[in-house]
Amino acid sequence: MDHGARFREARARLADSEADILLLSTGLDLPYLSGYTASPYERLTMLVLPESGDAVLVVPELEAPLVDTSDGLFGVRPWSETEDPTAIVADLVGASSVAAIGDETWSLFLMKLQAHMAKTRFVSATPLTRELRMRKGPDELARLRAAGAATDRVVAVIPTRQFAGRPEQAVAAEVAALVVEEGHDHSTFTIVASGPNSASPHHRTGERIMGEGDSIVIDFGGSLGGYQSDTTRSFHIGEPTQEVSEAFDVLFAAQRAAVAAVRPGAPCASIDRAARAVIEDAGYGDAFIHRTGHGIGLATHEEPYIVDGNEMPLEPTMAFSVEPGIYIPGRFGMRIEDIVAVTEDGVENYNNSARQLVVVG
Repeated sequence: MDHGARFREARARLADSEADILLLSTGLDLPYLSGYTASPYERLTMLVLPESGDAVLVVPELEAPLVDTSDGLFGVRPWSETEDPTAIVADLVGASSVAAIGDETWSLFLMKLQAHMAKTRFVSATPLTRELRMRKGPDELARLRAAGAATDRVVAVIPTRQFAGRPEQAVAAEVAALVVEEGHDHSTFTIVASGPNSASPHHRTGERIMGEGDSIVIDFGGSLGGYQSDTTRSFHIGEPTQEVSEAFDVLFAAQRAAVAAVRPGAPCASIDRAARAVIEDAGYGDAFIHRTGHGIGLATHEEPYIVDGNEMPLEPTMAFSVEPGIYIPGRFGMRIEDIVAVTEDGVENYNNSARQLVVVG
């Protein structure tokens, strides 16, 4: 990863913003820019990145040996247990009038910084950092592509596993293990939602015993080289009823329509509308209760968001999920999710496993 280029771009965007300094602590913006991940503890770590001049990472003394400064992008200011790190940051910031601070900075630290820097106005760093992170570089896209291929291999194995008579948790554990076996560094989440639970998009996988006639939604992901995967496929124990089959045909068409609508210049909302129009026309509008997609990269959910009202035009190298769903409360649910990336003239699908409703035993 070219952190030097990211530093230069961050400074260029600072120059075009109301802020004159960037302050990043916990969260993914810090490792995105610097390669160093702050420990989410009560000891403050914070990158102080001015529009020009030296950047400094303020870090607990006991963690300073973990910081790699070989690229020369920033210096390190270790602080001891008897020092106030927020006072150190305030001293480094100096006379800055507007500071852009990371959204995941602990409120405890922000309040102390505000006390030290009464003349400085704090604004969110997200409008700046999202502009960097939602446009992926070649290395990032390669990792997302590899993560997508790894999830495809997991999807190919899932139908060989026994579902009927087993609890959701048991299948979820097998899927999580497969995620690692098929190439991820680790599993980040697994949802197995069966029967009436499948109508809950963010179901908390539990001890429900699955059985004949159950619709099953499996949503899972992992991390590969720091970049995330996120895939959902739908299954059914035994042959589905006509009602379930017809609903799935609608969902399949909606997901394909949304992917086909992805192209440079298309508003994010237009992808959502493409999926929603198919579902609404079939009479299931009230059963599609979430946005169509979310960006993906270092985080599973990040910009851009594929939702009605977001008219931001898509650009090449943006990557996101396309995942419409249909949920009938108390009865069944279904979802199909692929990760896609915008290309110069259209879309590349990073998931290519079968999307049909798969019958399992």
